[in-house]
This record gives sequence, C-alpha cells and structure tokens, in this order.
Amino acid sequence: MMSPAGAFAAPCPPMRRFSLRTLLSEAGNAHRGWPRQWRSPTPKSSYDILIVGGGGHGLATAYYLAKEHGIRNIAVLEKGWLGGGNTARNTTIIRSNYLYDESAAIYDHALKLWDTLSEELNYNVMYSKRGVLMLAHSTHDRQSMKRHIYANRLNGVDNEWLTLREAKAFCPPLNDSPDIRYPVIGGALQRRGGVARHDAVAWGYARGADALGVDIIQNCEVQDIKLGSDGAVTGVVTSQGVIHTPRIGVVAAGHTSVVLKRAGVRLPIESFPLQALVSEPVKPVFPCVLMSNAVHAYISQSDKGELVIGAGTDQYVSYSQQGGLHISTHTLEAICELMPQFSRMRMLRSWGGIVDVTPDRSPIIGKTPVPGLFVNGGWGTGGFKATPGSGHVFAWTLAKGQPHPINAPFTLERFRTGRLIDEAAAAAVAH
Repeated sequence: MMSPAGAFAAPCPPMRRFSLRTLLSEAGNAHRGWPRQWRSPTPKSSYDILIVGGGGHGLATAYYLAKEHGIRNIAVLEKGWLGGGNTARNTTIIRSNYLYDESAAIYDHALKLWDTLSEELNYNVMYSKRGVLMLAHSTHDRQSMKRHIYANRLNGVDNEWLTLREAKAFCPPLNDSPDIRYPVIGGALQRRGGVARHDAVAWGYARGADALGVDIIQNCEVQDIKLGSDGAVTGVVTSQGVIHTPRIGVVAAGHTSVVLKRAGVRLPIESFPLQALVSEPVKPVFPCVLMSNAVHAYISQSDKGELVIGAGTDQYVSYSQQGGLHISTHTLEAICELMPQFSRMRMLRSWGGIVDVTPDRSPIIGKTPVPGLFVNGGWGTGGFKATPGSGHVFAWTLAKGQPHPINAPFTLERFRTGRLIDEAAAAAVAH
C-alpha cells in the first residue's frame, strides 16, 4: 500500500524558483546565494516505489509520480552519477515522425510535452525547434518517406516533403550536386523537431523531483532484486545496503536486461555501442538537424557552436562505451560528402553510448512476469526524444499497476502474440 501523498522522511526545503527577479538579485551577490539544486540523501530502509536508473527517463518518471500521482515516498537509484549514462551520451535530437500509429502516439505525446517543459520544470532545457530534415537519395527513399508523411498526417503529426531545391533552401550547407556518391533528391521535414540540452533535461527533472520529496541516490548500484515467497518483489540489494519496496521500475537503458536478469526476467533486448562526436566550435553555420539513413549519419550544431555528429550502431553486441574507429570514419566521410565545406574542421572529442535494441526497434514499457516489477527500456536510438513522454506514461503505469493507453501496445507480451511495432526504417540510423 502506498504511503499518503507528501509522506517524507524529512521535509524538503522549498525550491527557489528561477526568475528575472531572482537572477538579478543573485547577480549582485556573485551568485553565491543559490541553494543546491537537489539533495544527496542517505537511503531510507523502505520506499513505496524504487526507480532503478537516474537518467532522463528515470528522473522524469519520479517527477511525474510525485507531481501527478501524489506518490512521493520514492527513491531513484543511480549506480554512477545523475544523468551520466545515455542521457549524457546522445546527440539530443527530438522528433515524432514515426511510421506506425502506436509509435507516432508516444513520440508525439513526448514532443507536446517538450513544448512547455522549460516552464513546467522552471529550468531552461534549451529546446530549439529548428526542424529535422531526413534526406532521400533514391526512388525507394522517396517512396518510403512519402509513406511516412501520409501516415503522419493521418495521426496529426506534422511532416512534409521537400524537393531538392526546397531542401537546399531550408539547409543551405547541403551539397545538392548530382555527382556525389549518394545524390540528394529531396527530403522529409518535421518543422517541430529539433534539439535540447541533454544535461539540462536531467538536472531539471532532478531538481523538480527533489523539490517534491523524491530521494535521488547516486553511486548506489542495484546488485540484486529480492523476491518473496509468492514471487513478488520485496526490495533490492544495493552497494549502500538493502532497501525494501513493493514496486520497482527499471529504467536502465543499455543495462536494462542486466538488471532484470537479477530477478530472473529475460528480455528480448540486445545492447550495442552507438558513437557520436563533436567538432571544434565555430560560429552558427548549420540551421537545422540533418539526417540520412542511406549514409548512416546525422548532424546538428550545438549552442556552443560544435557540430554534433552521430553514426550508426556498431555491428556487435557490447556494453562498452567505445566503438570501432571504422564506424566514425565512415560517418565523417559521409558528412564531408554531404557538406564538403566541413572537411577541414577538426574533431574535438568522441564518445559512445549503449543502446538497448528490441527485435522490432520499439520500446518495452509495462509489467514483467514478476509481480511488482516494471520495465521501461528497449528504446534503441530513440530514447532521448521520448524522455518526457516516456516518464509520463511510465509514472501512470507504476502508480496504477496498469499501462497508460499510449504505452499499452508496448508491453512485453507483444513478442509472444506477434503484434510487433516494426520501426527499424523510422529510426534513421543503422540498427
């Protein structure tokens, strides 16, 4: 049974809101008066709900559980530092132009939440609706993209076809020569798509959840999941001791299958490295997000001026946060062919994330066979864009014990019934 709304181990200090007035007052104080953005509490012996994974999805889940469902005796357990996993290791692209009705619903739900997320959290997540342009290089690409466009329109999702001339006008750096290896013939544009600041998203949700009484416990690895005589969860064994709970939500991205295995649950998930890199910073030169599935590359420009470049997944399963050099080399070759003016730029740093990929390239959100154990994973390369929507519907699922109508199609049972949601072609990177 859940504790009453607002049940805390200790009262939380009120969150100091950001505003023009508070910013000006702190400017005169050399910004020395700001409190810590969230606490670092010692774990209690028991909670109503535990969230395993302190990335964007886990923190969003905790925030919406506290804010919309009145369940505040919650802890988020993170084995490293807050937002240090895939949330910090992605290219921050946001869009909702997925093919199938179920996917369009959950990603567009997220996109609508992105619109007002900064105001909701009182924290600037730097959401920039600069448009996402997906390139077509062949007749097959054009036919496939137009299919997506028509399906999106039926679901109320914006998406439009651009001719080569229109694509060049929207994204002037694009090479429109017919002599390159994969000539561009047009593209599909979602104008509401864009980017956000990944760490600001994690920090904003953490700050908001903490203010509502959620305990965020870093450096607390879940080493085992304890089950009772009836097979239901009773708690977890962590690096900071045993914590009791009747309900657990696992939101651990590339390590989701590892955590669930500790409760005897085997998931249809494989984990792959996914690489990205950034260039030296330059003045604003790139106005949008550009993606090409044919050459497995995508690019945007950050607010710091760096060109943010993403590649396809490596072709081997691994929990490494590094990938093969040939993957990033191939991606840079493709970027330099599509935008030859960038060929003399120097790369500043590269990194890898661990993406959890299901057979149909769609997430798993819902119950597991173990009573009291819930999972939110399998997002593959689409996790960041879904952050607010994923957290919102998973909070509903954890609070009510039943799936939200939006995530009802994404249960684990679909792999038995065959009702798959095959979004491999919509992912826009090589899975």
